[in-house]
Amino acid sequence: MKQVKFRDRFTNKKPAVGTLYLTATHLIYVEYSAELRKETWILHHHIAAIEKPALTAAGCPLLIHCKNFRVAHFVIPRERDCHDVYSSLLRLSQPVSYKELYAFSYNPKQNETNRGGGWKAIDLKEEFQHMGVPNDYWEQTDANEGYEICNTYPTLLYVPRGVSKSLIMGSSKFRSRARFPVLSYFFKENNAAICRCSQPLSGFSARCVEDEQMLQAISKANPGSPFMYVVDTRPKLNAMANRAAGKGYENEDNYSNIRFQFIGIENIHVMRNSLQKLLEVCELKAPSMSDFLTGLENSGWLRHIKAVIDAGVFIAKAVAEENASVLVHCSDGWDRTAQVCSLAGLLLDSYYRTIHGFMVLIEKDWISIGHKFSQRCGHLEGDPKEVSPVFTQFIEGVWHLMEQFPCAFEFNEKYLLEIHDHVFSCQFGNFIGNCRKERQDIKIQEKTHSLWPFLLEKQHLYQNPLYKASVTNVVLKPNTAPFNFKFWCSMYNRFDKGMHPKQSVLDCLLTSMKCNVELKGSVEDLNQVRASVLSKVTELEKSNLTDIMRGLLIHIAMFFCVQKRIQPDGSQSDIACVLSKKLTIQEASSQLPVLDTLQESGHGQQSLLANGAIEVTEDIADGDKERKSVTDSSFFKIQPTNCDSVLELDTCAQTDGEDHPTSQDTVVDN
Repeated sequence: MKQVKFRDRFTNKKPAVGTLYLTATHLIYVEYSAELRKETWILHHHIAAIEKPALTAAGCPLLIHCKNFRVAHFVIPRERDCHDVYSSLLRLSQPVSYKELYAFSYNPKQNETNRGGGWKAIDLKEEFQHMGVPNDYWEQTDANEGYEICNTYPTLLYVPRGVSKSLIMGSSKFRSRARFPVLSYFFKENNAAICRCSQPLSGFSARCVEDEQMLQAISKANPGSPFMYVVDTRPKLNAMANRAAGKGYENEDNYSNIRFQFIGIENIHVMRNSLQKLLEVCELKAPSMSDFLTGLENSGWLRHIKAVIDAGVFIAKAVAEENASVLVHCSDGWDRTAQVCSLAGLLLDSYYRTIHGFMVLIEKDWISIGHKFSQRCGHLEGDPKEVSPVFTQFIEGVWHLMEQFPCAFEFNEKYLLEIHDHVFSCQFGNFIGNCRKERQDIKIQEKTHSLWPFLLEKQHLYQNPLYKASVTNVVLKPNTAPFNFKFWCSMYNRFDKGMHPKQSVLDCLLTSMKCNVELKGSVEDLNQVRASVLSKVTELEKSNLTDIMRGLLIHIAMFFCVQKRIQPDGSQSDIACVLSKKLTIQEASSQLPVLDTLQESGHGQQSLLANGAIEVTEDIADGDKERKSVTDSSFFKIQPTNCDSVLELDTCAQTDGEDHPTSQDTVVDN
């Protein structure tokens, strides 16, 4: 469609005019102007909602809201064309099966070996070994082999050493969705652990001996602490309401040596409504300061972010400072539990604050353990009440930590935004599906590509210029006072260019880093050339050309040193004295500072011509202050000299007003 207008929400500029293309995977707008050809690509899977406001004199408006918070406002000349685009986008943005997702048709021209290798970029078994597991307290269990006990858990699970399969099965029957307690993170400095599960099916009075024994085993796996925390991330009222449905929370009377703690993170429905209110504030065209701040406060968004970070801080502090193990759960253990466990791990372990380590963290605490990405991100047509910005809150929580600790993270905010985009893009298979079993059933690894190698290839774009690896191996202790939380403009208004500075500090620093790397590379190249030259000189010294090279160096020294270094009283300078003896080639070259400082002295220039000849131009001040140029642009033909010193060579080689005689003991010029 031609003559389509593209409006900018935050400027009064004349709308751009261009052509709108609709492909199987993207909506593409091409703007034609005198200066450049600008393209805007919108992936169908990024589209969250489409509006078709009333017809105007300028044409038919089409408003597209995206999951990565882009808002595109088009004006299409003909109403019929606008309706066709509207209907097509509704269908393309809401696929009904996984096979319709972009990842199953995306082909980056990799062979099967590269595809398989990409999925092996992260090995969670190696990650647990990095933590120090298995050990005397924790071991791998095969209880869930074939997803026998819990179909939303992976097969690779770690439990306290000595726990039997029957005990695991008994505990799983007492937990919602059979999600029994498993190890999430082991803090090897003091043997404290972070475990996760779902809420117990306790109702008002039910209990389970196997579940009580499981928690006792977790507590005993940390001999350095007499108790363990059980953290319920829900508000207490919500947890109590679940008791009426036969669920609820642990009764401290039935579990020995536990300390119970409610955190108070709201459910997915509250979070979804909060984000919607925040986006309404972001889309205000010209809000006053009062309107913006009031809208931001009424959305409650930053308050929810603070609650999530507070929970992570509490867990990290319990592990690192109180030496206590922690068991975390919410309702089903795949939303709020994932948020706080991953944030706690990020605070405790500097490895997760690296580019590769952050991938491992997401794989371990989100993808593998069963966060319902496809439902929460709305990948397929389904119940809109299941959609919620759970992962978005985690990403923003990480950004707030980066703001407080700018030197502690290897990556920058571009890395967070890139990952957030691909959670919704469905271009790669990592985030498709709701659990590992579901991904296995639809053959994700066989039919799609992994995101992680794609990010690793571009990791130079995600480097934090302020990162200091040498000082980051500490537990982070963020300040969660309200004044430390702020609106993330680069996330929610990223595509509104009029709101951002023309030149960002991050871009300037990244450019400086790139130049620094290039300069270091040049220095390394020069060092290699220098080493090669020194090697050649050493070889020449050992060859039969030694005397010739010595004569050449002494001849150069005579021109650059002796003629210029005679003191007013007629005595020799230090350089002349140093060279008043026969030197080896290396000794002579090392004793010639005049060669290095020639340009600084302003008395001469030396250049190496293309044919290998040495050109020497000397400025000699005589009594009449006349300038004399001595140039020899041809090859010097040097023979071994019998002169015992530079001064003698000077006498042999120079005769005022006379030609140099040709002999075996003198320098011959052609």
